[in-house]
Amino acid sequence: MAIEVVSASMMTSDETTHMARCVGGDRWVVSWLPGRTLSGQQAVTAMTIATTVATHDVPTGVAWAMLDDLALELGLTGREAVFMVAQENHDYRKTAKPRRRTME
Repeated sequence: MAIEVVSASMMTSDETTHMARCVGGDRWVVSWLPGRTLSGQQAVTAMTIATTVATHDVPTGVAWAMLDDLALELGLTGREAVFMVAQENHDYRKTAKPRRRTME
């Protein structure tokens, strides 16, 4: 599980498509938590949760306990976090091709 910080403004992982972006100072937004701004430490925690979810098909008792502990830092339960990671699972790293307009 490797979370990489890219030029102090983005966090990515080789295990998940989720990412975190710095929006100034120590404020971060994470792809699976739209509308929330987190601290840098909370963003690392959120990326750790996303990576854990991506690498475990069905969490075991030990994994659930770890997810609960991590999610608590974000004000969530482990089950809420797992649901939100799955719900917001879009690949933001892919760039969409621009749509062309035809002039008539």
